[in-house]
Amino acid sequence: MNLLKKMLAAVCFSGLLGTAAYSQEMTAVETAELGVQTLLQTVVESKEFFLSDREQYFSAIEMVLSSFVDFEAVAGVVMSRYASEATDQQTERFAGILRTTLTRFYGASLVSYNGEELVFLPPSNPDADPRADTVVVMELQGDAALRLQYQMFLNTNNEWKLKNLSLAGINLGRQYYTQFAALMAQNNNDIDAVLDNWK
Repeated sequence: MNLLKKMLAAVCFSGLLGTAAYSQEMTAVETAELGVQTLLQTVVESKEFFLSDREQYFSAIEMVLSSFVDFEAVAGVVMSRYASEATDQQTERFAGILRTTLTRFYGASLVSYNGEELVFLPPSNPDADPRADTVVVMELQGDAALRLQYQMFLNTNNEWKLKNLSLAGINLGRQYYTQFAALMAQNNNDIDAVLDNWK
């Protein structure tokens, strides 16, 4: 209950005073918790559209993800060693592509969610630097537990945001990097060509 009150207070403060108040009130874990709880609620409320109006379903999922995911940071994770070769425009373009890619992958993965309990697991390194990247681990309990791992970081506005995600043991940053590197090899390291051919 105290956590819920703290999260609600942070949301109210953020509306009144801007995102700085929100980030000061919320830890990485609380930000991840609020984000995933809102996402799961949106899945439940929108899943009827998955078959009848899939674009509406994915639009609702994307709106929630955009509130706590830094897609440009995700793009940097995916491009990895190639990131330094990309222009700001290419990184921004790839962030938009990944927004769609992640929305569809994550949204489709969660469509079977039916209110199973979400359990947060203890941090692996509780004494780490409080401003360092933080991995938040959670499980959706059910017939088969689904494990989620959110890699959170503090952005330049002092806000906790997600920059990588593992879902059921699949590290999306690593998986998409493999795809990106393969496309770079096929396209003579032409980043624009890679983005043109991303699927």
